[in-house]
Amino acid sequence: MQLKHKIVALSILPLLLAVALICALVIVQNQRLGEDQARLIENAILSSKRAELKNYVAMALSVITPLQAGAPDDARTRRQALEALAKLDFGRDGYFFVYDIRGRNLMHPRQAELVGRDLWNLTDPHGLPAVRALIESATHGDGFQRYAWWKPSTGQVTDKLAYVVMLEPWGWMLGTGIYLEDVERATRQVRDEVAGGIRSTMVAIATIALAAVLLVFAGGLTLSVREHRLADGKLQSLNRRIVHLQEEERSRVSRELHDGISQLLVSIKFQFELAGHQLEAGHSGGLAILGQATERLGGAIGEIRRISHDLRPSLLDTLGLPAAIGQLATEFEQRCALSVVYRNSLHDARLPDEVAVALFRIVQEALTNIERHARAGSVLIDLEPCVSGVQLRVRDDGIGFDPRTIERAQEGIGLRNIRERIEHLGGRFSLSSSTGHTGICVILPVPAAQAAGTSFTL
Repeated sequence: MQLKHKIVALSILPLLLAVALICALVIVQNQRLGEDQARLIENAILSSKRAELKNYVAMALSVITPLQAGAPDDARTRRQALEALAKLDFGRDGYFFVYDIRGRNLMHPRQAELVGRDLWNLTDPHGLPAVRALIESATHGDGFQRYAWWKPSTGQVTDKLAYVVMLEPWGWMLGTGIYLEDVERATRQVRDEVAGGIRSTMVAIATIALAAVLLVFAGGLTLSVREHRLADGKLQSLNRRIVHLQEEERSRVSRELHDGISQLLVSIKFQFELAGHQLEAGHSGGLAILGQATERLGGAIGEIRRISHDLRPSLLDTLGLPAAIGQLATEFEQRCALSVVYRNSLHDARLPDEVAVALFRIVQEALTNIERHARAGSVLIDLEPCVSGVQLRVRDDGIGFDPRTIERAQEGIGLRNIRERIEHLGGRFSLSSSTGHTGICVILPVPAAQAAGTSFTL
């Protein structure tokens, strides 16, 4: 996977994880609130149903109380009470029922087949002995009992809430009930609304997340395209600079060969030819000319060594970086008549080849800039170890310059070359300049494995 794809993935994955956590929290909270709301609605409806049932039972008691008080307690009076209760109803599903204390049904206006039957052991679909539970609630409880019973209007068994009381003089249990389908319908509606709210919330969150992902992807794509363009531009600029520097180096070497070595060799050739003619003619001056030619041949050899040294000093390969910089400083001091102080704290330590070459070229570039622009009287070169590797400082007391102007200008190729070498090796570079003081500080890391392989110890 490319780096840009990794960056986009690392940007999108936390976003998706955060969205997933938010969705989970929203679902849990909405479900919890929905259940709380459903329970509140169910409790409120049941409270109103309980009050309603108490009122119905109170109405039934008001009908049979005069019979209990004014008529004799005989079978005829009880039959009249049962007939009066059977006529009372509040809708098709609202009726009264009567059982004796042993669970025998005495009156049921909607299910006549139950009258006279012993229902003490009758259980509902949930396994609850319904009649026994009603009698127990009437004698020892609050009178309310929830159970499943046949509903006349639908012919289906459904949940029912009953309220029962005991008629002590006669040993009867009188009660009525309300079917709870409307309660279940209300709570089911609340749960459906909560589920719908969760779905709409999830859709909204998913839409926002998708938009965010698309924005991140578009931003990453735009950044990638922009970085590609910048990288291509920098690469093209670097290629042009490399070609330009190669041409400059070739021109310099060609110029030195033409103006120096070539002319010396042509002059030596003429001197050898002249000496040959002189010796053929028997003149003694031919030997002197031959000596001069030999001397000039030695100078040509020295010039070739100088050019070779400028391309890559032999001391860098044989004695290492400290000695090569020392020779470079000595030659610079002799050539420019400047005072050069070279302090070497590395002693004879051997650096990795790429680090040594980079530091040597940096010193070479810095001294070239001093020679061309600084108008300095003294130069300090300081090479020493540091915690992260090796540190090089080059300072002069010249006229100075504005680093920002130089770095923006096209003629600051030397500084750019130094900076690019350091960035390639992962080092640090700092530059300071003012009137009477200009200095660069370079820190290059020295990997432990390479240091061990090249006997580099600080």
